[in-house]
Amino acid sequence: MTTSTQMIRLSSLGLARTLALAGCAGDPLESGVDPFAPMVFKEGTTSMPLNPPNKATIQPFYVSQQTIFKFAIDTDSILIGNDGITRYTVILTSPNGNNQIQYEGIRCDSFQWRLYGTFENGAWRENPLASWRTIQDNTANRYQASLAQGALCNFNNQEKNINSILKSLNPKGFTGQTKPSNSFGVTY
Repeated sequence: MTTSTQMIRLSSLGLARTLALAGCAGDPLESGVDPFAPMVFKEGTTSMPLNPPNKATIQPFYVSQQTIFKFAIDTDSILIGNDGITRYTVILTSPNGNNQIQYEGIRCDSFQWRLYGTFENGAWRENPLASWRTIQDNTANRYQASLAQGALCNFNNQEKNINSILKSLNPKGFTGQTKPSNSFGVTY
């Protein structure tokens, strides 16, 4: 065997070992990370807003024919979180004109909402009993479902583009339902 043949064999053997070791480094059983395992939800920290809703950026939105309340969202308060939660300030107005202002969050992946706090007597008050609740889609005052389906979520994914959310909240096109799309997923 010639020296050049031996060098080629040794190089090939070395390359094979390197590739085998590189393959093991990405093995989920070796690394302990399974790329197909479900992700565990980890909520980021939530700070209460510093100010009341901005009257110039309050946008009314449609909820249902059965509701007697009026609903609006402060578009300046919409925060698209990296943790998968979209946080916002919502204003609920009763038929007698009383307002309740709430700071909430919506998770699109699980179709849940959370009340972080309320604005009372000129100050934000944190909700100490805040927990995730399933969004109810079949009630008259289904405003979380209306926001999730009509603007904040793209099916079960968080809408990441604030301009798309603001466009969806436009009263001329907002239905409070899932946005119609073509077979390519492009919304109308």
